[in-house]
Amino acid sequence: MNISNYIEYTLLHPSATERDIIELCVTAKKKKYHAVNLNSYYVSLAKELLRHTDVKICTPIGFPLGAMTTASKVFEAKQALIDGADEIEMVINLGLLKSKNYVSVLKDINEVKAAIGETPLKVIIEISELSKNEIIRICDICLDAKVEYIKTSSGFARNGATLSTVKIINKSVKGHIKIVAFDGIENTETALRYLESGASRVGILYGIDLASKTRAIRNSKIFKQYMKTVKEDDVVEINTPVEDHIN
Repeated sequence: MNISNYIEYTLLHPSATERDIIELCVTAKKKKYHAVNLNSYYVSLAKELLRHTDVKICTPIGFPLGAMTTASKVFEAKQALIDGADEIEMVINLGLLKSKNYVSVLKDINEVKAAIGETPLKVIIEISELSKNEIIRICDICLDAKVEYIKTSSGFARNGATLSTVKIINKSVKGHIKIVAFDGIENTETALRYLESGASRVGILYGIDLASKTRAIRNSKIFKQYMKTVKEDDVVEINTPVEDHIN
């Protein structure tokens, strides 16, 4: 097992520069991460930088609040696909969920799903803003919508992923929807615990190097598998000017 295959390398800060995005993509390419996750403005740049690689390009729509119209989410999703996105993720309308307007929450998700066709859809549910019952309810809605992934957090709310919540989601979806744990994951130990708890992927923030912060969990089966795959070239540094990677 190579943990890099489970990583979404993420940079969604509004002040991220082009240079930051280039470094994000260069690092993801060198470390063979599963995906980069960036704002839709930079999708076309990432597509050029990651051409001829296996790194996927994910972008969020209706981000980070989820409170815009469904039509605006649909438009943004379609444009992201034109620009080269491989996966779309959307933030749910939290206000509608808390109003118990479940039909409208489902309609919001369904229309985005219909607009992007076979492209995988991740639904960000913002767990820090929800009760346990609300988490179970949105999981049921996502099952009805037949989405591919549920993501714990946007990174812009009070808190990020928790192991207990990933377990609740995993129990609710019964393997029919994959789970992405995001926010607060800063070392291999934590990432592996999320994978053991039912997450299919983990998101880490731009600039975090899991390998440099890890502490071995000797009783972890996944950790032992991971250690067997680690090679010296799994940890890389960007020593060349980022301008060299634009061409």
